[in-house]
Amino acid sequence: MIKLAAPPRREVQPCAEATRVAAAGAVAEQLVSLVAPGSVAADQYRTLRSAIDTLRKDSGLHVLAVTSPSPGDGKTVTTLNLAGALAQAPTSRVLVIDGDLRKPSVASYLGLEGAQTPGVADALRDPRYELRHIVRYLADFNLWVAPAGAPERSPYELLSAARLDAILREARRDFDFVMVDTPPAVLLPDCRLIGRWVDGFILVVTAHRTPRARVTEALDQLDPAKVLGVVFNGDDQPQSPYYGYYGHGQ
Repeated sequence: MIKLAAPPRREVQPCAEATRVAAAGAVAEQLVSLVAPGSVAADQYRTLRSAIDTLRKDSGLHVLAVTSPSPGDGKTVTTLNLAGALAQAPTSRVLVIDGDLRKPSVASYLGLEGAQTPGVADALRDPRYELRHIVRYLADFNLWVAPAGAPERSPYELLSAARLDAILREARRDFDFVMVDTPPAVLLPDCRLIGRWVDGFILVVTAHRTPRARVTEALDQLDPAKVLGVVFNGDDQPQSPYYGYYGHGQ
């Protein structure tokens, strides 16, 4: 098991200047950890949260990226639901960073599209923007979010610069968990660039949809030492009778 050094902690409350956003009425229904935390579907994300908690205790896991082989596999929904499950602990400080600068969707899922504030791309381009300038606090969910900002056609230069490392160092200092939603791993270099600065990856694949060869290709693009596991999304296997008693989940 790889041991990761824990960053020094500050006693101050993180991101004191973050924009406070009440988004309860605008959040997409797929984000069950936020809009239906008592559901069976949300329980499955809490199971994933338990595994991540264990990894953090055992190896110091701190910054976790979520990717997929192809678009449409559910990586952003998985990122936000896992973050929501982690944030259910009242003392937990969880930040979601939208690292998909080409086709960002975190803000859309959370109903934040109309906010005219700088995003991740702005902070990568201009060092005058610190993390606290781009983070928004969703008070209803105890969750901090750094949206990507306006889409970038070619973010290679932004993601390859050391500025990304500096932003993630700030995040490590101020938050217990940092979740990074990344672009799909296949065909684009973006995920590999982000991967230099994260502690681990979760790969999201869709049952009966993602070709096995594409999964293999995605794994080949990632550092094997950083691949924590695979989330099998959309499986239609019947649940156990125990869960059947409470109703069928996602």
